Amino acid sequence: MVIVLMYVSSGNAKSHDYGDALSKSLLFFEGQRSGKLPSTQRMTWRKDSALRDGSDKGVDLSGGYYDAGDNVKFNFPMAFTITMMAWGVMEQGKSMGTELPHALEAVRWATDYFLKCTAAAPTIIYAQVGDPFGDHNCWQRPEDMDTPRTVYAVTPDKPGSEVAAETAAALAAASLAFRDFGDEAYGKVLLERAVKVFEFADKYRGTYNDSIGEGACPFYCDYSGYQDELLWGAAWLYKATNEVYYWNYVKENIITFKAQIEGANFEFGWDSKHAGISVLVSNWVLNNSTEASTTPFLSYADSFMCSLMPESPTKTFQFTPGGLLMKEGNCDLQQVTSISFLVLAYNNYLKNSTHVIRCNDKIINQTQLVNFTKNQVDYILGSNPLNISYMVGYGDKFPRRIHHRGSSIPSLDQHPDHIACKEGTPYFQSTASNPNELTGAVVRGPEIDDSFADARANSSKSEPATYITSPLVGLLAYFSEVSAH
Repeated sequence: MVIVLMYVSSGNAKSHDYGDALSKSLLFFEGQRSGKLPSTQRMTWRKDSALRDGSDKGVDLSGGYYDAGDNVKFNFPMAFTITMMAWGVMEQGKSMGTELPHALEAVRWATDYFLKCTAAAPTIIYAQVGDPFGDHNCWQRPEDMDTPRTVYAVTPDKPGSEVAAETAAALAAASLAFRDFGDEAYGKVLLERAVKVFEFADKYRGTYNDSIGEGACPFYCDYSGYQDELLWGAAWLYKATNEVYYWNYVKENIITFKAQIEGANFEFGWDSKHAGISVLVSNWVLNNSTEASTTPFLSYADSFMCSLMPESPTKTFQFTPGGLLMKEGNCDLQQVTSISFLVLAYNNYLKNSTHVIRCNDKIINQTQLVNFTKNQVDYILGSNPLNISYMVGYGDKFPRRIHHRGSSIPSLDQHPDHIACKEGTPYFQSTASNPNELTGAVVRGPEIDDSFADARANSSKSEPATYITSPLVGLLAYFSEVSAH
């Protein structure tokens, strides 16, 4: 039985408790943890899992996060997840209050894992753990899984510039978050590793699509090429080190990679970093007239904003009847949260600048940028035609049958016996609500008519993912502070 929640009304004006949503969004990452769980674990239905990851290669690769509703550790989207969360901490850490330690802990859970994955750089970087085909053939708790924990790596002979460069970006961004909030020693360790990992990514150029093959595709293929990740990684290293080498790298290669960059300038997410590069770089270009006039970054960032704003005559994105951002007839909250974060970041960088966004003859002001972002966040939290929150555990009405193995199968506390590969299938097929609430999980979201099927089998809409929630952390921190004043 598929339970479909259909369009009911457009009366969506409501206030939201952004602080509560922030708290829940960080709790979600505890539900995605792999490895030995700490004594401070708050989502207690989850238990230790995948403790022997890497053992067949003689390395310890335990830790990190499962990406979504499965039990594979895909480092490419995981690294993007952490880059975005660390960026949110940098931008909004002071607004997080008592949640800041949880945010830093969530970042560190992954960076500790990335340090393990890159310990042998520049000779080898581990890029993924878990055979995705074996995993996707089972419906099994992570605590039980007996599917192959295949280790995939990139090397000088089999390079993976996108996964390596995104890992460098994550390490560099995290180094800034820890430096800014009280752990300079750990931040230094992360930055030193980021430099080595980026060197590997740049020196041994190639796509991990080819190097690890079916381990990456068709699950997280890099469709946009690895050039954007190299620029993204270099931009983060410039922000973290202030070394002119990295800034020159970005400026010079924006021309070298121009054919790849221009066509994708209106993209941002775990695969395409193009718009993110322009917004990140704008932070220092805005107040440097020479750089502003001689580089394309501000025009790229402005064009991106113009492609989004409902008031813009050059907008290319569309909206559902209820106001959710969509592109080319597709809704995906991963796109919405990532892009909304960029809009808010650009708004913050514009505050101390005289720069004006012009969309042909229309000027877009900062109030419009903030309103756009708030409307998207509010839609996710329940200000939509269904009055449903797409964050599990937030509000009274939210998805109960999410596509997530651990959430949908009774926990070890409830069912201590091993559940084998196919023994979980009845739980997948059940129409009952998931027995374990994955608090803070944000699913992929509604259809283009604002309808939503709360059905476990509908993975394209009901599956949560770490990279959907991570950009939302910074957004919720911002609005929680604004609403408190």
